[in-house]
Parts: sequence; C-alpha cells; structure tokens
Amino acid sequence: MMAASLVRRDKKSTAAHLKADLNWTDNSSGVRQLQELLDCVLNPEKPAADTEALDWCKCLIAGGEGFEEFCKMVRSYDNATLCGLVWTANFVAYRCRTCGISPCMSLCAECFNNGDHTGHDFNMFRSQAGGACDCGDSNVMRETGFCNRHRLRTGENVPTVPRDLLLMSEMVLPRFIICIIQYLRDGYTEPDTSTERDLQKVLQQLEPQISFLEELTKMGGAMRTVLTKILTNQQIFKDLSMGQEENIYAKKNYEKYLSALKNSGLVSVEEKAQSGAAEPTLGAEAGAGAGALGLLGAEAPASPDESNKEEDQDGGQSVGQRKRVKLSSTAKDPSIMDSLKHKCFLEELLFWTIKYEFPQKMVTFLLNMLPDQDYKITFTKTFVQHYAFIMKTLMKSQESDTMSNRIVHISVQLFSNEELARHVTEECQLLDIMVTVLLYMMESCLIKSELQDEENSRHVVVNCSEPLLKNNTYWPLVSDFINILSHQSVAKQFLEDHSLLMLWMSFVSFFQGMNLNKRELSEHVEFESQTYYAAFAAELEACAQPMWGLLTHCKVKETQEYTKTVVRYCLETLQIWFDAIGFVDEPAPNQVTFHLPLHRYYAMFLSKAVKCQGLDLDSLLPHQEMLMKIMVHPLQIQASLSEIHSNMWVRNGLQIKGQAMTYVQSHFCNSMIDPDIFLLQVCASRLDPDYFISSVFERFKVVDLLTMASVHQNAVLDGEQERPMLEGALTFLVILSSLRIHLGMADDEILRAEMVSQLCMNDRTHSSLLDLIPENPNPKSGIVPGSCSFEEMLSAVADFKAPVFEPGGSMQQGMYTPKAEVWEKEFDPIMVVLRTVYRRDVQSAMDRYSAFLKQSGMHTTGNPWPPYKERTPLHPCYKGLDRLLHCKTLHIVIFTLLYKIWLDHSNMSEHVLCMVLYLIELGLDNQVQEDKEDEEPCIEEHCHDSWFPGTNLLSNLHHVINYVRVRVPETAPEVKREKDPPPSTSAEASNFGQNSRRLTGNWRENVREAQVFSLVAERRRKFQEIINRSSTEASQVVRPKSSSTRWVPPGTPPQLVTEILEIRESMLSLLIKLHQKLSAKQNSLSVTWLEDMETNSHAHGDGITAIERILAKAATRSRQSKRSIQEICGKVSPPVAPKKNSPTDKKTMDKDERRQRARERQQKLLAEFASRQKSFMETAMDVESPDADAAMDLGASEVMESEVLYDCVICGQSGPSTEDRPTGLVVLLQASSVLGHRCKSDEMKKLPTTDDEHIYPADTCGAAHDVRLALMQRFFKDSSCLQSVSIGWDGGVYVQTCGHTLHIDCHKSYMESLRNDQVLQGFSVDKGEFTCPLCRQFANSVLPCRPGRSTEVVSWHMPTNKKTAVLVKEVEDLQEQLGLFPVSTTTESNLSKEMESFIKDIKNTTQRKYMDYGKNPGSPDNDFLFMYSVARTNLELELVHRGGNLCSGGASAAAKRSCLNQLFHVLAMHMRLYSIDSAYNPWTRLTQVAQRRDDCLDDERPEVPMLFRDCPSLLIIFVLTMPQPLRKEHFICLVRMLYNLQYTQALASLSAKFSPEERQAWSTSGALKKNAVNAERSYDALLSHVIGELSKVKTVYDVNTEVPSMLSSSVWSPHSIEYSLQQFCLPYLRLSCLLQHHLYGDKLSGCPEVEEFSGLAGCLGLLAPALQPSNPIYSASCLDWTVNAFDLMTQWCSEVTGLSDTQAKKSITLLVQDPQWASPHLLHLPDHYNIIFQYYHKKACTACKKVPKDPALCLVCGAFVCLKGLCCKQQGICECVLHSQHCGAATGIFLLINASVIIIIRGHRFCLWGSVYLDAHGEEDRDLRRGKPLFLCVERYRVLQQQWVSHTFDHINKRWGPHYNGL
Repeated sequence: MMAASLVRRDKKSTAAHLKADLNWTDNSSGVRQLQELLDCVLNPEKPAADTEALDWCKCLIAGGEGFEEFCKMVRSYDNATLCGLVWTANFVAYRCRTCGISPCMSLCAECFNNGDHTGHDFNMFRSQAGGACDCGDSNVMRETGFCNRHRLRTGENVPTVPRDLLLMSEMVLPRFIICIIQYLRDGYTEPDTSTERDLQKVLQQLEPQISFLEELTKMGGAMRTVLTKILTNQQIFKDLSMGQEENIYAKKNYEKYLSALKNSGLVSVEEKAQSGAAEPTLGAEAGAGAGALGLLGAEAPASPDESNKEEDQDGGQSVGQRKRVKLSSTAKDPSIMDSLKHKCFLEELLFWTIKYEFPQKMVTFLLNMLPDQDYKITFTKTFVQHYAFIMKTLMKSQESDTMSNRIVHISVQLFSNEELARHVTEECQLLDIMVTVLLYMMESCLIKSELQDEENSRHVVVNCSEPLLKNNTYWPLVSDFINILSHQSVAKQFLEDHSLLMLWMSFVSFFQGMNLNKRELSEHVEFESQTYYAAFAAELEACAQPMWGLLTHCKVKETQEYTKTVVRYCLETLQIWFDAIGFVDEPAPNQVTFHLPLHRYYAMFLSKAVKCQGLDLDSLLPHQEMLMKIMVHPLQIQASLSEIHSNMWVRNGLQIKGQAMTYVQSHFCNSMIDPDIFLLQVCASRLDPDYFISSVFERFKVVDLLTMASVHQNAVLDGEQERPMLEGALTFLVILSSLRIHLGMADDEILRAEMVSQLCMNDRTHSSLLDLIPENPNPKSGIVPGSCSFEEMLSAVADFKAPVFEPGGSMQQGMYTPKAEVWEKEFDPIMVVLRTVYRRDVQSAMDRYSAFLKQSGMHTTGNPWPPYKERTPLHPCYKGLDRLLHCKTLHIVIFTLLYKIWLDHSNMSEHVLCMVLYLIELGLDNQVQEDKEDEEPCIEEHCHDSWFPGTNLLSNLHHVINYVRVRVPETAPEVKREKDPPPSTSAEASNFGQNSRRLTGNWRENVREAQVFSLVAERRRKFQEIINRSSTEASQVVRPKSSSTRWVPPGTPPQLVTEILEIRESMLSLLIKLHQKLSAKQNSLSVTWLEDMETNSHAHGDGITAIERILAKAATRSRQSKRSIQEICGKVSPPVAPKKNSPTDKKTMDKDERRQRARERQQKLLAEFASRQKSFMETAMDVESPDADAAMDLGASEVMESEVLYDCVICGQSGPSTEDRPTGLVVLLQASSVLGHRCKSDEMKKLPTTDDEHIYPADTCGAAHDVRLALMQRFFKDSSCLQSVSIGWDGGVYVQTCGHTLHIDCHKSYMESLRNDQVLQGFSVDKGEFTCPLCRQFANSVLPCRPGRSTEVVSWHMPTNKKTAVLVKEVEDLQEQLGLFPVSTTTESNLSKEMESFIKDIKNTTQRKYMDYGKNPGSPDNDFLFMYSVARTNLELELVHRGGNLCSGGASAAAKRSCLNQLFHVLAMHMRLYSIDSAYNPWTRLTQVAQRRDDCLDDERPEVPMLFRDCPSLLIIFVLTMPQPLRKEHFICLVRMLYNLQYTQALASLSAKFSPEERQAWSTSGALKKNAVNAERSYDALLSHVIGELSKVKTVYDVNTEVPSMLSSSVWSPHSIEYSLQQFCLPYLRLSCLLQHHLYGDKLSGCPEVEEFSGLAGCLGLLAPALQPSNPIYSASCLDWTVNAFDLMTQWCSEVTGLSDTQAKKSITLLVQDPQWASPHLLHLPDHYNIIFQYYHKKACTACKKVPKDPALCLVCGAFVCLKGLCCKQQGICECVLHSQHCGAATGIFLLINASVIIIIRGHRFCLWGSVYLDAHGEEDRDLRRGKPLFLCVERYRVLQQQWVSHTFDHINKRWGPHYNGL
C-alpha cells in the first residue's frame, strides 16, 4: 500500500525523502520502502516501451536533485586515466605505428590531435568493426603518445567520492539491471519459432533502458566502480536472479533462461544423453552437417543422407573415431563442453548479448565499462567462458558478417593487452578453448579428400564451398587467435604445450590438400567454381598467419627447443597424412592442390632454425625416403604452374589461372611459393642430384623431348606444349639453384631484392610498392632494430618522379623508378620471373631493361638477353644444393639441348638456350669441393654414366662425346641412312679405312661406346637404391603396376628403333659453334680471342656475349678448358648436320625463324601506322591550313576567291556552303556561370574551415548584374531596361568548336547511325550529343556557316575618308531601313531552317530562369535581350581565356578555333525579326541634341537614362540589328559614338566618388578651361561640366555623402583621375576590339600592359596614328563629337536629374558602376586536407540538419551538400545535381569529403576527375583508404580551375557516365 502512495507522489520529493531515510544508521525502513517502490515501478510485466520506470530510476538515483546536475557532480569525481571512448563502424580513428605496442592500437581523433605525433608513421582509418580509444593504456601504446589529457594521470588528485552521492545508485541499479534481464529472458524465443525480426523488436523496446546504462558509464570512474560492483557481485545475482517465489512471471522467465542455457556447451544436452555416461564427445550439433560425417563414430545418429552412408562406414568411421578421441581427451577444461553456469549479472548479460547476436547498444555498453580495471578482468574471463557458445551462435547466424564485426570489436579490446591475455591463458585455458573451438568449427564442414587414392583415402579436408569458409565465418576466431599469439608469453605457453601443438597440427591438416583441382581432358568444365578464393583466404588466415605469429617468437638461440618440437610434430603429421592418402612415390596424374600448409609450416620452421637459431639442418631432417615423399607435392605445384601457363588446363576455365596467379601474388607468395621452393631446395641439397634432376624433367613431362634425335614422340604433351614446358622446367631449375631468399640472404638484402624486382617491372607508386612487397620476413611497419627501413631502402634503389600532367589531362601520380646503377648491377630477371603475376610483366621488365641499355649506350644492337647476376654465397647448411649443377644427368641434358639448338631441332627457343647457358654459368660460379671417390674409373655396367667421366661441370665441359645411341621412330631421318650399305653413307667409315670387314668389327665397338640415356630408368634405379638402403620400409613399397603402361597415347605409334649417331662434340665445341651461329660469322672467334678480350664488357648483352662470358670463365678456371677452346677455335667449321635434312625437317626447323620474321614484319607495319597517324593528327590539329583558316576568319586575307570552301569530315567532299546544302561547324553549346562567379578582387575566396568563416556571394558579377537589372526594372520602362544591360553572366550560353565542318544533311544521317548503334559511349544521342567524326571531340550541335561572297568583303574593308558626321547619318539611315530589310529573298531555304533550329538549340541549352528577365516572360524584348547576350557572353569568355586583356595579341588558340563570326551571323539573322522603334532608337539620343519632348508624360515610366546604359550591350545591339554585312567604317563610327557615352559615364561615376570639397575644386578649375580650343577633348573641362549639370539636383550627390569618406582616402591628382578614366573605359575598348577582330579579321597587335589603352584605341581608329605612343596619351583625346559636347552631355545628365526624387535616390547607385572584374577563381583551399576533413566530415547539412553519409563541397561557391542523400532530394533530383544547376548552370565541381576526390557534374553526366590532394609521395588516396596526411597539389588545382574556366571538362576527361539525378 505504502508503495502505491509513493508512486503517486511527486518523484523528486519522494526521491529526496527516501535518500534521507537511507542515510540514517538504521535504514531498514528506508530500504523496505525503496524495495516496495521499485517492485511497483520496475515491474517487468509492464511493456518495456513505457518510460515511466526510467524516469523514476533517474530521479531516485539523483536523490531528489535534477539528473543533469547529478551527472555533473559524479563526473567531477572521475578518476579514469584511460580514454576508452567506444566507437562503432565507420567512425574515423587514427593509428600510430610509432607509438603502438600492439598492432591493433587506435586513438580517437581528439586524443590523436592532442598528442604529439609529428614525424610518426600514422594514418587515419575508417573503423570496419568499431573499436575503442587506447589513449592512457600503457599496455597497448607507449606513454609518449598519450594526449595531454591522459598523460597527466589525473587519478591521483581526484577527491574521494562522498558516501551518500552514489548510495541510491547502489540500491536502485541492481533492480534496474535484473529488470532488463527479465525483459531479455522473456523476449527470447528459440530460433525455430522466432524470426529475425522478433528479436529486433525486443531490442528496439529496450533501447532507452540500455542507452541509460550507457549514459551511466559515461559519467566516469566513480559510477563505473558502482556498476562493476553490481555486475560482478555473485550474492546480488543469487538473490535477484530466481525472482521472488510468489512472482509467477519471474519464474516463467527463469525457466526460459534455463532452457536457453541448455545448448550453450559444445556438446548439446541431447547428444550427451545419447552417449550415455561416456566422456563428453565432440559432435556436430543435431542438424548441422548431416550425420556429422561420421565424426561421432559409433554414436552418430544414422545419417539422413543415405547415399553416402556406405562410404562413411568404412572410411569415415575410423577417421571420426580418431578425431573424436583426440579432441575429447585433450580438452582439459570440461567447461567448454558442458553448458554454461552463470554466477553474476555480467555473465548473464553477456549470454543474452550473444543470444541476441550482439546488438550494437549492448556491445557499446559492455565496452564502455572497460576502463574499470576490475571489470576488465572479470569481463575478459566471462568472455572466454562463453567463447564456445559465441562460436555456435555465429555459425547459426544469418547475419554472420555484422556479428563477426561486433565480436571482434569486443575481443580486440581484450586480447590486445598482453598482461590480460597471459592472465586469461593461465587461469581460463584460453588457448585450449580457442584451438578446440576452431577444430569444432571446422569439423562441421569436412569432406573426404580425393587426393592421390580416391577410393581408399582416409584423409578429410574442409569443403571450400561451405558457407563457413566461403563467407569467412571463421574470421573472428582466427583473428583472436592470431592476436593472442602475438604476445610472447602466450605464444611460449602454446609452444610448450605438446598436446596443444598436436591438436593444432591436426587442425592444419584439415587444410592440407583442400580444393583439389582435376585436369579436364575431354571437354570444358560446365561450371567454374570460385571456391579457390575461400581456399586461399583460409590457408592464409587460418594457417599462415598463426604460423608467422609463432615464428616471430622463434628468433633467438634460447627458443631452439620450440622449433625442434614444431618440426617434430610437422613431420609426424605429414607422415600420418601420407599414410592417410595412401601415398607411395608417384603423385596421381592430372591433379594439383595449391594448399600444403603442413609442408609450409615445416619449411618455415626449418628456415628460421637455420637462419636465426643456429641449429644444424641435418638434425631436423627426416630420412631420405621421407624427403623424397615431401618433395613430391611442392614439385607437382611447380610443374602444374608451367602446365597452366602452357594452356594445358584451359578446359578447367579461368579460375585455374586465377589460382596460379594467387599462389605467387604478393600477399600470398611468402606463405606459399617461397616456402615450397625453399623446401625443394632443402630436398635437392640432401637427395641424390641425379634422382632430383630426373624427377624434375619427368614431372614437367619433357623426358621424351631430351633426345639427340631430331624426331621423337611425346606420349603426354602436344607439340605446341613442349616448348613452354621445357622452358618451364629449365627456368624452375635456374630459380631453384639461384634463389637465396631462405638460403643465406639477410633481411635487408631480401627487401632490396623484392623492391628492385617490383620496380623493374614497372614504375610504382609508394603505396603499390608497399602493397607488392611481401610482409614477411620483413614487416613494413614498426622498424625492426638493426634492419633497414623501407624508406631508406627505397631511396637507395629508386628515384622519385614527381606527379606530372600530360597535356591530354591524364594525371600522373608520384612514381618511383629504378636508379641507373640498379639496372646496371642489380636487375635480376630470375627474381622478376618468380614474382610476376602476369607473364606480360616479365616482358615489361625486359623492355625497360633494354631501353635503359640503349639509352646508356651499353648495348645498342639487337635485343639484349636477361643479365646474369652473381648470387650471395649459400649458407653452409645448404651447400649440397650446388651438387645439382654438378651431376651427370644435368650435364647430359645440357649437352643434348646445346646440340639440339645448334641443329635447329623443333621446339627449341632462345629462352631455352638462355636458361641452359644460365645453368652452365651457375655451375661454373658454384664449384663443389670434389670428393675423391668420384674420381674412380668408370665401371662397365654403369653404361648411363659413361657419358662423362666425373660429375664436375668444369671437367665435363671439354669432354668429347663421340657416339650416342638413340631410340627413334622408324620414320625418323636418322634411320633412313642405315638402309644403304654402311660404308657409303656413314661419315665415320673413312676413319677406319675402306675395308668393309674391318668396319663391321669396329661398328660393334662403336655401338658399345655409344651413350644411351633414359631419365626415367635413371630415376627408378636411384629410387630402388635408396629404398634398398633403408631396409625398414622396403617391404611395404609396392610399385603400382600401371605406371609403366600409363602413358600409352591413343592410336598406334610407329615402332621405335635404336640408332647410333656420331656426334664428336664437347659442350665447349657446341658453345663455340652456337657463337658462330648467333653471330652468323664463320670464324667468329679467332684463336687468340681469349687474350684480347676485356672482361668487364660482358655483364650486359645478348647470347653472343653470354657465350663469350662462359668460355672466358671456363678458360680462367681450368687450363684444360683453355687448351680445348683454342684448339676448337683453330679448326672450327660451319655446322653440318649429320646428313638428315629432309624437307619435312626443314619445316619444323624454320618455324621459329618464320615466327621471328612475322614479328619483325608486324613491328614494321605498326611503326608505319604510327607515323601515318602522327602526320594525320598534325594536319587535323593544324587549323592554320589555308581553307580552314578562311572558314574560321572570313576575310582574313584581302584577296579571296569568290566563295569560301568547306571540307565535310563525313563525306570528304569540299565545297561552299549554299542555301540548299548548308555546311556547319561542329560545336558544343553549354550553359556557363563562370563569368557570374567573377569578383572584384583578384584574391581567391577562402574555403571556410571554422564556424566563424563565411563566403558571401553578393559581390559576384552575376549577383551585381541581377541587382542592377532589378533596380532598373523598378523605375524604368521594361522594354528599355531589357536593352540597357546584358544577361548571361549566370547561365549564359557558350559556343565552342573543334574547327571541323560537315554538311548538315551528312550530320543528320550520322546521328541516325549513332542512334541505331546501341553501344553508346557516355553521351546521349537523343539529346543531340555526338562526337566529332574526325577528332572525336564532344559536341551537341551544328552551327550553320553563311555562304560567303567576296564582293562584299572587299567593300567592307575600304578605308574611308568620310567625315564622322556623314557616317553618323549613314548609320541612322541603315537603321531606318531595318524594317524593309528582307529576311530572305525567297521562301524559307534550308539554311534559314537550320539557323532557326540552331537558335532553338541555344535556347534549350540553358534553363528558363536564365532567359526570362522581363516582366512578361517570352516577350520579344526578352528574346532580344537573350540573343544579344549570347554574343556578349562569348566575347567576354574569350577575353577571360586571353587572360582578361588583349595585351598578348595574336590569334590565341581560342581564336584559331573561334566560331564567333558564324555565330554573329546566325544571331543577326534571328534579330532582324525585331525592329527598334525609331522613336526610342538610342542612336538618335547618342548623336543628336533632341528638342524637349513632352509626350513621355502619358508613359507612366521613363526610359532608362543614357548614363545608366551599358555601352558594350548597345554596341552589340547595333551591330546585330543593322543590315549585314556591316561596313567597317560604320562599325568604327558606332564604336566612336558609344565611346563618347562611355567616357561621360566614366566622368559621372568618378565625380560621385569625390568628396564635396574636391567636387567644388574640380568644378571651378575645369570651368576656366571651357572656352579653350580643345575644351571638348580635355577631361577637366568635361568633368567640371558633368559635376555642374548633376549638381543641379541635390539628390544626385547627396545619396553618396557617406560613401566617399571610405573611398577617397587619397587626394585625386590629375594623374590618378586619368588612370581611373582609362580603367573605366578599357573593358568597352577590349570588347570592341575583339568584335572588330572577329568581324573583319583584323590582327590583334600585342602590346605591354601599360600601353594597352593606346594600343586598343589605335586599333579601333579612335586615335590618329600620328600620335606617338611615347607621349602619355589622354583618354579624352579619343573623343569625337559630332554635335556640341557640352550640349549633348547636358542632355544626358538631364535625363538623370529629371527623375523624381524617390527614383533618383534609389537609382543613383546605377551611376556609380565599375565595369572591371577580376578573372574567375575557384575557392582557395587549405594546404592540409585534414583541416577540411575534420571540419566537414562531422558537419550537419544545412538543409536536413543531419550529418550526411557522403558530404560534398562545391569548390566554386563553398556550398556544403549531401551527395546521393535522399534527405535533400527535391522532385527526384539529389542535392549535388540541384546545386550544380543553381550554381553553375549544370556544371558542378564537388570535393567529396570522405573520398578526397573531385567529381564533375556536366548536365546529365558526371565523371570522377581525380584528387587535388596528394600524400607526401605524390599519390592520391581515393576514399582515404590509406589515411596518410594529404597536401594540396597546386599544379593540379590550377589545371582543374583552367578546365573550368575554359569549359573543357567534356573534352579532357574521358570517363563520363549518366548520373540519373542521383548525385
């Protein structure tokens, strides 16, 4: 009852009252009251969404104060020394490798910016899974990196917390937490009934409660301590968890909870029951992996999948049995197996967090508590205790990706801390749990291995197509495992625990042989499986990464024992594996797996043992037979690589190539191919070399090819596969004998070699180089003491090429390129071959190498060969590897190949020779210390050995071989000669005299001497020998019967016969003959050449140099060789093949030569094409060619043919443009606001990067003109206003052309063909877009060219002597004619139709709002204004492109391609439709002093006064409305009259800037000069007149009284007045001059800027040429009055003074104008990108008030917009596109804040432009993936601005796509 009364009372007072009660010493009544109140308030039966309970809790905790004050109060007692800020995915954080102890260390932006990390190796990153800030935690990072807030150890001086402050919290919170838990219990339903959504619903309702908990954690250390107490106290949990007896609801909940707990162990309860009281077995859950593949052994329930039950019985059972026993016996901690038991709130909270699949809010709450040390330890233990359960939940989850991220978000915080990890490992068996859980996880997806013996294999492997592997579901567990192994103390425990190691090895063996490939022999595989991604990822993450982790702790002598143990277990597991797959000695044919993690573990630990721990290799190696087995599979992979590249696996689809590439790719090579090759090197150094070499050639299937006979049969390879396979085998041998990565190179040398090989393939950016260099053994981050850093090494081997621009606009990044001495001394083709993913990279490296040699003049003729590189000496342990190069088998192969190449047998190639020579040279450079027993004489039965006396290459080189016995098909040419009587054919007969009886006798001896050579027999014999030697297992080895007959090809081959060839060559003699053959000279080596030769010249060159180098080495190392060489050189003769050249043979022999010739022809053709193309481009681009020039500038030359001729680029015909068949220019029309964005000052506006900075658009040209026009329209007549200014500053139409012309009808058919062609390239044909058929420039319209006639042209240019007055009259008459002027003589012609359609295109180019400025839209006046403004826009833009003035003169590039002349013509045609009402014709008001008219009274609004009108606009109007073509004299007359007006405006504007006193002074001084002779041309007289006239009305100057104080700080001198008048008139003169240039083709003469005024005035004929420019010229002297100047000025001024007061006051601002505008700029950006990023990436959008997902900035005006944001969409158009229409008339330049790149929007298309921010290495960082600091690249930004101003985005950027309004 009491509680009920409390509930009704006011919360605050109740809380205060209870708090007081509880503070007494006897607080029992208070406690009782509180509990009753809470029972009532926190009743879990109420819906969770009811916030009443939450409000109560807040009040009670605060104890009667406001909750906010309470929070502040608690915060003041915060004693935390850690930051601990928790963030979720996509948060921007920092990582500093210099400060981090753990690689996972991360900092929030605030702590990072407040710490000092200058010069550190840090980067910014977007969190993938979420994380927490480690600032202040010295376990994870060095204290020097702490920020200033967490450096201070604030904990010491915080006052202790008063007891009563948190008293209420301690009482209330336990009840609050159990309440949450009860909601969670109640809401949970088992997966089968619930859907994903129901769980979400429960969580949504609980959102406020969990957020409240999170809020509490943020109050700091004091509150966290309370929470920790509650969460970890077992007693509180006991009291509250069961619920009170009488509460049925709580009971029901508790039962739900118990049932949920049931299946939380690894073994579910039912299975336990099934297996009786047996020890807990490790089975799959019911249902997961049907039948658990028999892994439960006998207890497994019958598999539902009946079909495979049989094989489960025999194979599977035993496997399962073995696995099961292993697992269950080693799991020391039964708690993994059994269900969980909970002892405190924290444990149950975590349990529900897992059950609900890690809801973000819960995760954040649990992590927010981590700064509390006690909590951290308890929570970590709890987490470990739930580990198995987490994994089970993860495997079942639908959303495994998100869940994985959340798990890692937690675990990385716990396990990165070494102390904590060690603690948990010791106390909670963390390692056992992890390994067991991983094993259990993988056991759910095992299948039988099909490697080797498919039927009887007992080995099981993971199935890569299972979701578990495909989706990387195992990733969080493996990542945790790798994380804890990085701690030395934990790794040591792992390595010391033998049973754990054994378990781990059995885990690794699950991956051994996975994803087996079987070669398709008949038809192409139907479905290409992509499982190989999963397989490679799994081996890398689950096997290799932990291996590298363990290896880092085995670096010193003290850890020898660990290595020995691992090696021992590797060998044991390998032995088990060989037995399980039933392996004897031959691999199964046509199978390959790239996954041999056991081999690789073994290899890497061996390498470490020898390299770092000084162990003896032999002590770690097994017996010979085991070595032979170990070598088989890695060798199989090497042979398969070669097969794949020889297209033998082509039927398996592309994925097999993918596997071959991934195997050698930079992220995998150090865990895959490197260990494999190292292992093979170890085997080669310990096994019999002859056996090893034979195995290699047999594996590579080229044994049959190695015969002296010219014809052979290969049972396993097609003809075209033989050569690549032979090349592959030889290259492999070269790699094997020359690679030193694990055989004695130091880490620095390895890094250097890797770097050089990558740089030689291509120039690389810094980041791609970092990426391409394998991480181990050299971690690139964290400087390993004593090793060279990445940066130092890079600067030692490479030069930096700064980022450059190509004229085409393609942007280069900063690149590193090898230094010259690197090419010369360090280029290592072998390393390049090993590291190339694509074969073309090898070619690329060779091309770059030969380019270097040509450039440096070391080798200029022919193609150089790959250079031979000396190797670092072998580590003593591996000396045996050199025996490979000194074994008879290899020498026989070398001899045979040299012989075959010399005789041009089929399938030999330059590459084969190159590799053979490489092997010889390696042998010469790596001599073996001869053992004496090799010298014993040859015993008869070793027939195969009698080729060579010993094994030393040096002595075998000069050994002559006389006869060879070969097996050849009957059809071979060698056989034919034996059919004749021997004496006549065999060359050897002559040596033995003519007696045929003797001959036969000798013949038999020859036969006995002839060498027979069979690799396979050789290998069998060696194998038998070794096996007999090891008597132990000899009995078990049963040779499979099939092997001898396996390779019988289909069809019956011809019989093989044994023949004998006479050879009489040694290797040396063959080398010398090959030298001749290559140099194509008979005696290429003279007898004395050895003495003459200089040794140094031989490092680089082709085959000839290589042979010379070898001969020289042989000669210097052995006197015998030297003698032989000289002997052979003395008597050498051209090669004569043993008589066998039949025509068929000729064919095969020439195949290579023919290929070579074809290649040369192709090169020639290509070169020819290139030169043709180049000359075409030159002519196409050179618009100076005569006819084109005439087309551009009509009347450029005085003497012209009667008509201008145009070339049509489509039909290729040349002809004039006619009325019927008009020609047009290819043009691009685009709306542009570039002019409107100009400002007065030349300073770029700054991009705001703080809240105090702003950009005001009011001072832009566009805004100023809008204001001006609006003002005019308020007071003056609309039609008159629309002729007094120009529009088109914003959204004006700019016309540009590439200068090519075409017939308009041709163009129409071209467009038709484009429309039918569906493959459209980035433009829309329906919108009229196309690319110029000749130069492919983007265009969207065709501008009709007017038919030109020469007669007019001449009369146009006639110089005139008429007086100005006469001309003025003529102009007036011409204007009168206008109405009569016929539009076209006949009815509409094609030409006029086209012109009309072009005008339509112009109008469609821009938006309506940029065309309608009049009061009544669409009126003729409006149209008229728009049309002449188009002309104005194009003239103004050309001025801007010329740099804002005409000083540079000449026809600029813009003028060369200018279409203004044609454009004027079309506009003029169109404007003739309008006549100017003569009554209002401005011309009369310009040139006559009118009588006062009073008729303007009935017109409610006056016309715009002449002084307010814009002179350039008037000029354009006159030119366009007068009859065309206009004579030049009339044009000049227009310019002069308007100059008078412009000058008067200048005076008026100037006078308004004076202070009243100055005005007075000038007025009086000028008045004195009025009567002087040239008063009309003296500025002071005119100025005083203007001041006088305008002063008649007070209003004019009064308005501005307050302004001058700012303006005229300086006194006006005559000089400054003259200067400002000139500046005022310059824009008008520039425009007139440019117009004259386009209409009449006058050349623009350049002049220095100081003389620009006089230059322009002279050009326009305003100045008599007599005036020497040396005198300073006065602007007034250009005036030319036809009537009295003072009268006319009075009239103009009276128009202003006659206005009514109100009008005058407002409109007088129109008088003070400044026509000068600075050139357009983009915004000024800060140097550091971080400044922009930090301010904008968290900034809320002004429109929707949310922080955009993809924020963007307009670089023209600084607007902040949401890219792709649906929040700011209007009428289906997203904000960036909208903004681009408002700001740039459909051109937008946006910087994407989160990606650092710029996108351009142009109309309906967009493109990625690139970035203007580059890192220290001159590289872009798109999407900020690397997060390195970025700096502004001024050149790039300049180029961007240049493209914007010149409107060339469309031409320069190539990759455009439609944006569908979605940006």
